[in-house]
Amino acid sequence: QCKKGDTIGSFLELVRKDLASEFREMGNVSADALLYVKEDLIIPQDITFYDLISSKARGKSGPLFQFDVHDDIRLGVVDVRVEKDESHPGKIVERRWYDRNKHIFPASRWEVFDPAKVYGRYTIHGGEVSSAK
Repeated sequence: QCKKGDTIGSFLELVRKDLASEFREMGNVSADALLYVKEDLIIPQDITFYDLISSKARGKSGPLFQFDVHDDIRLGVVDVRVEKDESHPGKIVERRWYDRNKHIFPASRWEVFDPAKVYGRYTIHGGEVSSAK
């Protein structure tokens, strides 16, 4: 669980401590050597979860975090061209792993999150699919 003012960096430190009991190599890694990737965006460690949620930050394929009430999408025709407001689980990787694999999918699609940039259009399989709402 995270508190309102927790940064991505403090979250990564909690995750590192939690994983250190299962993976010995995590005991030797600092939180600065970890990356949090959400919706193909590398989230900087100084940003807080609260900032991302309150600003309704968007990723390449939709909102980074979505806590609204949803209609049941199984009740109708499913159109793949319509943007879904569901978010995917985040990934935590070592920076060293990313540096070695950034030319290989999926890391080749990742970029550093910029709050000023508009991630309005997203692609699937390299093709243009939909535009922002």
